[in-house]
Amino acid sequence: MRVLLIGSGGREHALAWKLSKSPLLSRLDWAPGNGGLEPPAAAVPIPAENVQALAAYARETRPDLVVVGPEAPLALGLSDRLQADGIAVFGPSRGAARLESSKRFAKEFCLRHGIPAGGHWAFTEVGAARAWLDAYTGAFPLVLKADGLAAGKGVLICEDAAQAREALAAIMERREFGEAGDALVVEEFLEGEEASLLAFCDGTRAVLMPAARDHKRALDGDRGPNTGGMGAYCPSNHVGTELQGEVLRTIVLPALRGMASEGHPYRGVLYAGLMLTRSGPKVLEFNCRFGDPETQAVLPRLASDLLPILAGCARGELSPAAVEWARTACVTVVLCSGGYPGPYAKDKEIRGVEEAATVPGVVVFHAGTRREKDRLLTAGGRVLDVTALGHDLRTARSRAYEAAARIRFEGVQYRRDIAGRP
Repeated sequence: MRVLLIGSGGREHALAWKLSKSPLLSRLDWAPGNGGLEPPAAAVPIPAENVQALAAYARETRPDLVVVGPEAPLALGLSDRLQADGIAVFGPSRGAARLESSKRFAKEFCLRHGIPAGGHWAFTEVGAARAWLDAYTGAFPLVLKADGLAAGKGVLICEDAAQAREALAAIMERREFGEAGDALVVEEFLEGEEASLLAFCDGTRAVLMPAARDHKRALDGDRGPNTGGMGAYCPSNHVGTELQGEVLRTIVLPALRGMASEGHPYRGVLYAGLMLTRSGPKVLEFNCRFGDPETQAVLPRLASDLLPILAGCARGELSPAAVEWARTACVTVVLCSGGYPGPYAKDKEIRGVEEAATVPGVVVFHAGTRREKDRLLTAGGRVLDVTALGHDLRTARSRAYEAAARIRFEGVQYRRDIAGRP
């Protein structure tokens, strides 16, 4: 099978790595790729957001399957264009991708279909939002979110009214998250343990992946600003078999039925970011693609061939029996540029990646890198995802940090407590 993979981050490198192991793969094109690209993947110099050029390339080359990694091309309708051209695509339509591209839509969708989630209030005008906050006498914290796509950074947890007013100004007045701040969603703050559950979906059927736990805050102890993700581990001990069944029954399958009833059959990965509250699991957010960095911690545990699973989802023919998982644990530690998630410098030379990969069970996924002849340079905020397998979380964690310590570049920073409290 010829596969076209879309995206350039650590998630896509993990997908490329796993797909390259398939005996069914004849060619893997990766658009645009990153510094971790190596055979059998071939770079295609088209950015993930250039939907028109990607669709034209797919029409010309006729891949057997297109796998869309990031959310932006899905929100821009890449899947719709490919399907119209008769090309199988793993990734939901633009209508279904609204579960991620509009937090307001996702909240209202949950209400329409009885999916448990926290309370919310939505605003499209800054004056109305400010008046509501001024009159608010309820409990804090509150969560203020930019409605649209903000690369995981448009979520602000506010401990008091002053912080809420400042968050409102950042989102809707200063437009720190760009067009994502055209609308604002204020959410009830949910308490409990967080968990991420991802599911392979073919429009009607869903197969859950093992639960993973993401670490969003920039600093140890879950302090500092939210980021795109500083690390993840799998499995999450907070989600057992019984709870997984509840999530499938009350969240994932109702979401699939709801999307089908609204005319948007959901084919791809449905990511449910959950809060495990005292009254049961509730949806914090939906994503319409593999999580990042959860993918890096989940896919290494997949014992099955990934390619037929993705193709089955794209064609509405997912076979649950084809999805098997190894009895291992996996930990991913994200190495970032100094200053991330704020401003950071690029083009810092990276050393030690090959040395890190000699640690047993370790693979280093590239997230924000580029190659300049024989030099590997930083090219993003999240630079490398150091991932390790082990027979348990303690072993996997030890291996991941041993490998991370061998990688060097100016300003490198990473959390030291990933999977420290599994």
